Amino acid sequence: MTPLLRQVLSQVDGPDPRANEVVAALVAHLHAFVEEVRPTEQEWLTGLDFLIETGRLCTPHRNEFILLSDMLGLTSAVDDVNHQGPANMTPSSVEGPFHSPAPVRALGDWISHGPERGRGTPTVVHGRVLDCDDTPLAGSEVELWQSDDAGLYDSQDEAQEIGNLRGLFTTDAEGRYLFRTIRPSSYPVPTDGTAGRLLRAVGRHPMRPAHLHYRVSAAGHRPLVTHVFLAGDPYLGSDAAYAVKEELIREPRVRDSGWEMDGPYEEIEFDLRLVPLDWKPE
Repeated sequence: MTPLLRQVLSQVDGPDPRANEVVAALVAHLHAFVEEVRPTEQEWLTGLDFLIETGRLCTPHRNEFILLSDMLGLTSAVDDVNHQGPANMTPSSVEGPFHSPAPVRALGDWISHGPERGRGTPTVVHGRVLDCDDTPLAGSEVELWQSDDAGLYDSQDEAQEIGNLRGLFTTDAEGRYLFRTIRPSSYPVPTDGTAGRLLRAVGRHPMRPAHLHYRVSAAGHRPLVTHVFLAGDPYLGSDAAYAVKEELIREPRVRDSGWEMDGPYEEIEFDLRLVPLDWKPE
């Protein structure tokens, strides 16, 4: 430990022990980074300017810091240390930068109301919300959001109304949810900001595999934020956000009829198992 680091750490003595622990660890790691990399003064200032620009890019509909955290794998790392549970639980995954409140919809409703409705593959998505003993959780809230067939969210596309391809559903007495939509597409994360600049600098592609986002809550259970990914997508093994987990991949099944659909469609079935709030490892 250098004399400077020792001096800095000696003055971390606030009233909150956890805050002291976090700040001390952060300072120690940053000083170790400087010792290892030995950045020039100009490189250090460039890094600070990078963070300043990241902050300036943030808006109510875009959070560049979340995107940057996702692209560095940090969001998934934090997710992994915070969401342990029974072996059969549904794994959590990153929320991403495009979440916004979804309109309340009835079970079976379409969430697709934009021009993608005439272009995309009609898709029915359904499943159950259960506990880890397979007991249905009636009255659970299931919030969905997704991109369109061109890989755009409503906040990115003037042709879509705000709230398109989003929905907030309440499960029935058997814990079931159901909605109709169009098949989402793989897409590049925004590359016009600092996260995109970082990806280019280290030679990485910006693509995310096709997926739907979920946020699920039920009384007495830990809230769950996760994805369902579509099998066969070419980017499953190199997701720019490092968010893919094998348990979250589903194969869409082609159907000719059913679910009050007009003509052929794809069906995705995805059950979600929530962890009780009082769960503790054995």
